[in-house]
Amino acid sequence: MRTGLPKSPPARPYKGCSLLAAVDDYVAVDIETTGLSPRYSAIIEVGAVRFRAGRPRDEVSLLIDPGFDLPPAITALTGITDDMLWTAPPITDVLPYFLDFVGEDVILGHNVNFDVNFLYDKALALGLPPLSNDFIDTMRLSRRLYPQYRHHRLGDLAERFGVVPETAHRALADCYTAAACYEHMKTQL
Repeated sequence: MRTGLPKSPPARPYKGCSLLAAVDDYVAVDIETTGLSPRYSAIIEVGAVRFRAGRPRDEVSLLIDPGFDLPPAITALTGITDDMLWTAPPITDVLPYFLDFVGEDVILGHNVNFDVNFLYDKALALGLPPLSNDFIDTMRLSRRLYPQYRHHRLGDLAERFGVVPETAHRALADCYTAAACYEHMKTQL
C-alpha cells in the first residue's frame, strides 16, 4: 500500500558528532543544492576553506553539473545558471576530490548538518566512504550563545558581528562568512 510519502532517510551510523567547541584548525564547508532532500536533489556547488590557527590556508570551489536544468527558484537564490553548469564536471568527478580536500578535519558551517547529511548520503550513493567528520554548526552555536535573539540566519550573524559577506548563497563566500562569525563566537565559548 502506497501512502504517497517518501520513506524516511536512512540512518547515518558513521556520521560525526555535532560539537559546541572552540577549535583553531577546521575546514569551513558549504554546498548549494537543487532542493532540500539529499534523496531527491543534487549538489550544484561545493566550497571549502581550510583554516589553521584560525587563518585561511587553502580553498576549493567547484560547480557541479546535476544532469538536469535548475529550478528557476534555485537560480534566483544562488545566481547559478544552467549555462554555468553545462561545462561543469559531474558529482562523480567532484565529490572524491572534495572529500579528500576536507580530509579528517572538523567541519564548520552554518546549518552545517544540512551540508553534512547531503555529503554523507551522496558519498554512500557513489560507493565512497561515508563522511564521518565531527562538525561545528554556527547556527546551533548562535542559538546557544545568544538565546535572546529571534533569528540566527547567517546574514543575521554577519550583521551582528560586522562581517561583510562577499555574496550570499554561494558556497565559498558562505564558508568565509561562517568562519568569520565563528571566530567572533569562539571568544565566548
